[in-house]
Amino acid sequence: MSLSATTPAAKTTWLVLVAISLCHMINDIMQSLLAAIYPLLALEFDLSFWQIGLMTFAFQVTASLFQPVVGLVTDRHPMPQSLPVGMGSTLAGLLLLAMAPNYPGLLAGAMLIGVGSAVFHPEASRVARLASGGKFGTAQSLFQVGGNFGSALGPLLAAFIVVPLGRSSVAAFALLALVGMVILNRIGLWYGALARASAAKGRVTATHGLSRNRVILAIIVLVILTFSKNAYTASLTSYYTFFLIERFEVSIVSAQQMLFLFLASTAAGVMLGGLIGDRFGPIVVIWGSILGVLPFTLLLPHVGLAMTGVLSVIIGLIIASAFPAIVVYAQALLPGRVGLVAGIFFGFAFGMGGIAAAVLGVLADARGILWVYQACAFLPALGLVTVFLPSRQQLAS
Repeated sequence: MSLSATTPAAKTTWLVLVAISLCHMINDIMQSLLAAIYPLLALEFDLSFWQIGLMTFAFQVTASLFQPVVGLVTDRHPMPQSLPVGMGSTLAGLLLLAMAPNYPGLLAGAMLIGVGSAVFHPEASRVARLASGGKFGTAQSLFQVGGNFGSALGPLLAAFIVVPLGRSSVAAFALLALVGMVILNRIGLWYGALARASAAKGRVTATHGLSRNRVILAIIVLVILTFSKNAYTASLTSYYTFFLIERFEVSIVSAQQMLFLFLASTAAGVMLGGLIGDRFGPIVVIWGSILGVLPFTLLLPHVGLAMTGVLSVIIGLIIASAFPAIVVYAQALLPGRVGLVAGIFFGFAFGMGGIAAAVLGVLADARGILWVYQACAFLPALGLVTVFLPSRQQLAS
């Protein structure tokens, strides 16, 4: 078995895990700035909800289409130095967002950020697994929590820097991307050395006793669960600020601060999900996360401003814990396909989020933003399909 593809190092390499998590944070700050400056772009370019949804669609579907391809290729031919290249594409997209003179330019910037994500996530997820020392859930969560924290920082940075200084100030964040490229170059050197050190070893891939059809069914269930989580999350990340402004007449800055609270809670939820998953298994986390959030999503559209903030934090904490568990579970279903699994699920998450954002934008224009939140509240009920996943014992046999 090629170590660069599937086998973790003998001990947990915390420095590498922290470094790849930091780069994930930088990558997702760049991404979240896109959604965070939507109100500003809407005012400057007179955009409708469907045009905002199309920007999310352009970013997330570009990432969705490329990520499985990148994962499939890098499973066979690992590319350690593709990591800084991906960050470079994100940097270019950010600069275009800051300087684009028209709406097509904004779409092109969003797509470049999507390409950067497509290159970054499969190989970065592989690095996290390689550095895990067998603590797959914790490593995947630490990697993902960097991204969630970056997503949470984006709206806060937009509120206190971009909104007061204007859209052109987005270009200043390109310096963060340059820092990320330097760190990713060093990680790529570590990754490449680890791959070369293991090149002489034979290929031995862990297996389980599940049939091909059982594995396919389990993957379909995980895809449905990912759709449920990301379609609901898209309603918050893309339209939460508009919901707050319309319903409670808060300022853009106040709305961005509340969006930060939601996104920060998702970062905490991701880390919690990995720790619980390593101790009790990913199935426990998946059950509790997707279905367990349902009562809170049903309440959200019907409460006051203060309780809306409280519920959004609870929802973020619970629902975010699912994704690292889903990725680790899928990697166990498809041993030796770390990059493909990361590409499929990160890519599908982006794609479904983008499609959902576009559809919800059309519905918001037609029916109103409150109706959208009332309808989306039922999405976590799809968590019931978790019953069709093989148990931890079946997967380990």
